[in-house]
Amino acid sequence: MIVFDLCCAAGDHRFEAWFASSDSFADQQARGLIGCPVCGDSEVVKAVMAPRIGAKSNQLTFKVPTTRDHSPAATEISPELVRKVMAEIAAKQAEMLPQSRWVGRDFADAARAMHEGRAAEVLIHGQASPQEAQALRDDGIAAMPLLVPIVPPDAVN
Repeated sequence: MIVFDLCCAAGDHRFEAWFASSDSFADQQARGLIGCPVCGDSEVVKAVMAPRIGAKSNQLTFKVPTTRDHSPAATEISPELVRKVMAEIAAKQAEMLPQSRWVGRDFADAARAMHEGRAAEVLIHGQASPQEAQALRDDGIAAMPLLVPIVPPDAVN
């Protein structure tokens, strides 16, 4: 089994799904069998992914709604909820970054070296151009942008 982070074209909703293999995903994608759980769009592509990191025992869990209620009340998200979720994302990212090594502009090369077995697999973060990120994704290398922007360590005074 393999898990992919996916994204729909209609609303840019991100979600994950499990498949028996990469070929199974490609087959289901070609036949339009994969649908966005938020809006139902069947135009779905792979999103940039990060490696799986084991959950801490005190981690909060969020359940994704499984219904497709498109009423205005169901789609309203309060500013307070957005602030809360963004603060939780920023806190988790700040907690994880010290466990990761900054590689700067060498991110794509370092990720590829780890993927190919030329370097030990460790957590890294750095910078990559959109073209480099797409090339990593095309080669099946898990990488994703940080959700909260950071100042590169070499730019901090």
